[in-house]
Amino acid sequence: MKVFCLGGAGKIAREAALDLVMFSSFEQITVADYNEEEGHKVVEWLKDPRVDFVKVNVHDHQDTLEKMKGYDIVMDGTTITLNGKTTACIAEAGCHGINLNGFGEEDAYHEKFVINGKTCLPGFGMTPGLTQLMAMHAANQLDSVESVRVSHGSYRPIAFSKSITETTTYEYDPALPGRVVYENGKFVQVPPFARPREIELPEPYGKGTQYIIPHAETKTLAKALKHKDVKLIEVRGTWPEQNIKLVRALYEYGILRNDKININGIDIGIMDCISQYLYQSKEGSETDLYGYALHIEVIGERDGQKAKYVLTHTHPKSDGSARGWEGLRAYTRNVAIPFAIATEMIAKNHVEKIGIITPEEAFKEPEGFFKELEKRGILVHEKIDMLHAPTTV
Repeated sequence: MKVFCLGGAGKIAREAALDLVMFSSFEQITVADYNEEEGHKVVEWLKDPRVDFVKVNVHDHQDTLEKMKGYDIVMDGTTITLNGKTTACIAEAGCHGINLNGFGEEDAYHEKFVINGKTCLPGFGMTPGLTQLMAMHAANQLDSVESVRVSHGSYRPIAFSKSITETTTYEYDPALPGRVVYENGKFVQVPPFARPREIELPEPYGKGTQYIIPHAETKTLAKALKHKDVKLIEVRGTWPEQNIKLVRALYEYGILRNDKININGIDIGIMDCISQYLYQSKEGSETDLYGYALHIEVIGERDGQKAKYVLTHTHPKSDGSARGWEGLRAYTRNVAIPFAIATEMIAKNHVEKIGIITPEEAFKEPEGFFKELEKRGILVHEKIDMLHAPTTV
């Protein structure tokens, strides 16, 4: 088997490539990136004869798809704004595909993947991705599902890479149409910082206020749990406290609208300017606490009684006590490892459905995925409470 790691020089994608080197049975692992210097650094860092590098420019459609041809799967680690272009190349090249974002640009290529008998899984990392599997693990044990609340804490600098900077501003864009909750059969649009809720994340993260974010889980879980008569699905997230304070201030001052301003005769978006500052500054590239924390609450009925399932996840500490998990790597590996596991499972044809699919459709028995995570030091924890009194959603 051969895997084409698109955007493989990125901080998350290189960690996914490392996981493939350490655990997968791929015979060729190609790091593909426009940044030739960083790409070669990744190859040298991985130190494995199966790993090579190819320079690729995804804006050159024909050249990119020609380079992809012959690979079993493309593990796409590029940014949200490139996913339409990259998925077009993957579909035409006749490969399986997977990416981290899943904001819908991929859907237009569903029929092409079906014609080629291939699978494309958009949006699979920690969240979206593992969050759906955790929610489905709970829902599979219930006769009906009343509510699903997906929450996560993403503890990383606000702008350690350009793609992360883009994700930050994208999620809190006031004009974004996809910031919705699922309520009584309908998707309801909400503004940034809607529906604050206190969430208790595993230590060392603790309790904090989280707000609704635009994530794929809202729509994919609504589809997957329709037969269980789900009434409410909410997805929330948080970052380090200073990041949330900054983004809220940018929102309240209208800066997230990215209005054009004129500086010395040059028009520039005000948010574009701030994003560049954050990406190049010490404040934008450092934080005190690194890592990831998931919290999934599913309430429903089992054997005539109300039950609440709470699933959380933990990982090795970022304080240097666990080799390979120091600092920022405690964040990037959390995202990269599920990405890599899913990549190999698709390449091995463990996913039966073809075309553009969701995490829920790809991995119908999440427990096997959890076992793969455990091999890497990432653990999923489950707590079940039987609720005797009626629950208010």
